[in-house]
Amino acid sequence: MSDSKYEGLQIANPLTIETEWLASVQEDIFDADRAIIDTHHHLWSEAGLIPYSLEDLAADTNSGHNLIKTVFMECHSNYYTDGPEHLRSLGEVEYITELADRSAAPNSGQAEIAALVTAFDLRQGDGVEDLVSRHREMSKGRFRGIRQALANARPGEGLILEAASPKDIHKDPDFIKGMKILGKMGHSYESWHYHYQNPEFAELARSVPETTMVLDHIGTPVGTGIYADKRDEVFEEWKKSIVDIAACPNTIVKLGGLSMPDNGMGWSSRPKPPTSDEVVAAQSKYYLHVIESFTPERCMFESNFPVDKLELSYQVFWNAMKKIVKDFSEDEKNAMFSGTATRVYKL
Repeated sequence: MSDSKYEGLQIANPLTIETEWLASVQEDIFDADRAIIDTHHHLWSEAGLIPYSLEDLAADTNSGHNLIKTVFMECHSNYYTDGPEHLRSLGEVEYITELADRSAAPNSGQAEIAALVTAFDLRQGDGVEDLVSRHREMSKGRFRGIRQALANARPGEGLILEAASPKDIHKDPDFIKGMKILGKMGHSYESWHYHYQNPEFAELARSVPETTMVLDHIGTPVGTGIYADKRDEVFEEWKKSIVDIAACPNTIVKLGGLSMPDNGMGWSSRPKPPTSDEVVAAQSKYYLHVIESFTPERCMFESNFPVDKLELSYQVFWNAMKKIVKDFSEDEKNAMFSGTATRVYKL
């Protein structure tokens, strides 16, 4: 198997997690009994982009909050190194399924990895049906959807995570055909991409109304590189694009992923990581706009660990998210922390 980096992804600098630095901020757990499904985390072995093991995940999910289940998100790792190209991503499915089995074992002491969102090229036409069946079987029924990210960085932006997915793939007839087959088979599609590609995501959603589409990381408003001095301009552009996406009834949004390096929070360069109150102050306007646009019934929280762990701890992240939505009703909070995920991922 191969620990390949994310498709087309170029890294400006090595990404490392400073465990001691993160541990320097400890907080009491806010709303400790709230049941949480973490709808988006990765797992990388030692050769991966950001090494993050099952044990690392367990340490985070056991750090105080009431994590009941998690959803693994593909990260183009542990692919088979030989055999037909379109089947190589099954290597990652096999690797994660073994970890998911361990998480589900009696007395495992951790939240179960209850679902997998995996990857293959949807431009396979009628072959998508066979691929879905293979992913279902390899995952022992945990397969829930495909992520084939639209992320395509523009030249000269100076981003830290520069992705190079096929340009304009959202218009490709074969891709759209694959999307429709995926939806007819009862599975969802997800994308990570930069804020200026949100219109592409909305266009795609209108092209395949029968397929549930999940927007990862609230559409990634970028705040580094050439956008570092344009945060207000980016915010306004991003706000409008979120409203356009939310107007498509087949879309769901994940609340999280706003502390990736390219969001430009800059916390990783500080002597101490942020507190949850600092996260609330910096990010609440983004999350509240998304929730207002989509409604809680179409929102679900995600940690995006370990990528966001470069900037803040799991304990602080969930405290911040709970504080941002503290004034919502119990039903609304339950939807965002577990209910929407249960419905979308059939948990």
